[in-house]
Amino acid sequence: MRTAPLTTVTDSAARSGSTGPGSAALAPARWAPGPVGKLFGSEIRRIPTTRRVVALTFNAAWDETGVAEALAVLRGRREPATFFLTGRFAERHPGAVRAMAAEQGIANHSYSHRQFGDLTTRQAADEVLRADRAIRRASGATPLPFFRFPYSATTPRRIADVNALGYADIEFTADTNGYLGTAGGMTVGKAVDRALADLTPGEIIQMHVGTPEGHGPALDVQALPRLIDALHARGYRITDLRSLAGAAAHA
Repeated sequence: MRTAPLTTVTDSAARSGSTGPGSAALAPARWAPGPVGKLFGSEIRRIPTTRRVVALTFNAAWDETGVAEALAVLRGRREPATFFLTGRFAERHPGAVRAMAAEQGIANHSYSHRQFGDLTTRQAADEVLRADRAIRRASGATPLPFFRFPYSATTPRRIADVNALGYADIEFTADTNGYLGTAGGMTVGKAVDRALADLTPGEIIQMHVGTPEGHGPALDVQALPRLIDALHARGYRITDLRSLAGAAAHA
C-alpha cells in the first residue's frame, strides 16, 4: 500500500518561520506538520502509548539481501513494518524500493549515511532532501515524514534541522544487532532476545535488510518469524508507524 500524500507547505509559510528552528537556512518543509508535528522537538524512541503494541522497522543502506523474504513474511503474517532507506540504496535498488513501497511504509535514512554531527546545517539538509528525491524517484510513492539518523547519532540542533524540513525524528527502543551477522557473534536467537529484553508498550524495534559486506544472510530477516511469534505470545500487537503521520494504516 502506498503512503498517502500529506499537505504541502507553501514557500511563504516556510519563510514565516512556521517550519521550526533554523528553517531560514533550510529548504521549505515538504509537509504541513499535522499529526506528525506533535512529534517535533525531540527524538522519538518509543511510540507514546500505554497499549501493548510494538513497531517493526528495518534500515536499508547496503544491498537488497532479504528484502523479498522480509516482505513475504510480513505479507503472510499480515503485519506492518516501516523501511528506512538511504538515497544511495534507492538509486542502486529501485526494484526493491518499489516492492517495499507497494506493501509497507517507507521513510528517510539520509542519502549517504554520514555522521550528521560532522555536517553543517546546509549539508545535513542536502543529505535529507537528496535522499527524499531518490526515494521518490525509485518508489513512485510519497515517503513518510519520518527521518532516522545514521548511527542514531542525534543532537538537539540536528533534530531541529530535520523538524524544520517537515520530518519527525524516529529512532528506536531496541536494536537487534542482527546486522553484525554470525561473523559478529550474532545468531537468530540472540537477535530475538535483544528485541525482547526490555519489551515495553510502544517499543520500536530496529532491524536491517542487506548485509554490510555484501555477502551472507540477512540475520534479522531470518529472525523475523520467530520475533513475531514471540511478541504475540507475550500479548503484544504489531502496530503501523504510519498511524503517527495520519497516513492510511496497513490493511
